Amino acid sequence: MSKMFQPWTGVLSFILFLLLALPADALPKKAKAATKGTGATTGTGATANTNTAATAGGVAGAAAAGAITQATDGSTILDKTVQINGLAIRYKISAPADQFTAASGVTGGAAAANSTGAAGLNVLLHGDGGQSFFDFPNQAVQNNLMGVVVLAPNKNMFWGGGSGLQRTDGVAHAAAVNSLIQDQLSQDVAFDKTNVFFTGVSGGSLLLSGFFVPAFGATYKTGVELNCGGLTPQVPVVDANTMITSMKIHFQSTQDELALLQPAIPAAITAYQKLATTAGLDAAGIGALQTADNTPVGGGHCGFDQKGFVSGVQLMATNYANVMGANGNGQVTGIGNVLTSTVGTTLKFVAAKGAQRRSPFDMV
Repeated sequence: MSKMFQPWTGVLSFILFLLLALPADALPKKAKAATKGTGATTGTGATANTNTAATAGGVAGAAAAGAITQATDGSTILDKTVQINGLAIRYKISAPADQFTAASGVTGGAAAANSTGAAGLNVLLHGDGGQSFFDFPNQAVQNNLMGVVVLAPNKNMFWGGGSGLQRTDGVAHAAAVNSLIQDQLSQDVAFDKTNVFFTGVSGGSLLLSGFFVPAFGATYKTGVELNCGGLTPQVPVVDANTMITSMKIHFQSTQDELALLQPAIPAAITAYQKLATTAGLDAAGIGALQTADNTPVGGGHCGFDQKGFVSGVQLMATNYANVMGANGNGQVTGIGNVLTSTVGTTLKFVAAKGAQRRSPFDMV
């Protein structure tokens, strides 16, 4: 009788190993094959308003595209998919019900399409695998910013496609995000287009720092929080002086960051600091706009709370106003003041421990 159960014991043991070993959203990952972009690589094409369900799901328990749910602060969450430049872009907006348009399908939506609302947006781009899209850590309205999360338009849910630090679809994805903000979101919710901030998580930070901010930062003139990731500009910087003198940029990492990112983040800091110097900013001016911190240790990649990825990302989202707000004091619970000028600051890293050093997905 005992021999009959041995095969099942082996299967169950293997399943348990997978559940324990595979991280939800470790970044950056190397895909088995680089994703192939299908959208336009330049410009900001017109959006077509469709309500088709997203095909790139993958996190158990995640609400299906098209659902209307409630946020943690009582706001309403609209989950929707549209076609932009040939890419299926799924996104979620969290806002007070009356700020949605009547056409959005949200009960109580009263705003006119393309109208300017009193609140701005905090647009978050998740890390490889999409965990932070489904978690929606910035869903609470904070510092007069409504939350938006956008899902990478490929089956691997990698912003910029490709793998590792090589984001081969970065141009197309950055253009799609810009079109979403400029052309589509005002069809769903009333917001202030002059008050749109950004948050990157791991692979999302790679897209923002490598492609989106260089190409479109001068349009927004606001700020970006780059969590656990950073790239030097991979495309020409459009209107560099305007962008670098009007964008607040904060780099947040950990001491036990992924090995691949330990040189990449400081290189990004140096590149953006050089742009500021070229624009004529002195040390004080740079320090007011560009800050960095990697005080946390023990939680690994994005583990800002010294515990883990999901809770660490949530910590930074909860303290967003303190870091990115005009009057922010830089205080992040459990870390302290993270707003240290990048001028004269050298991030010091330690070897990551165990699985945090290398993702099981980080294979050629």
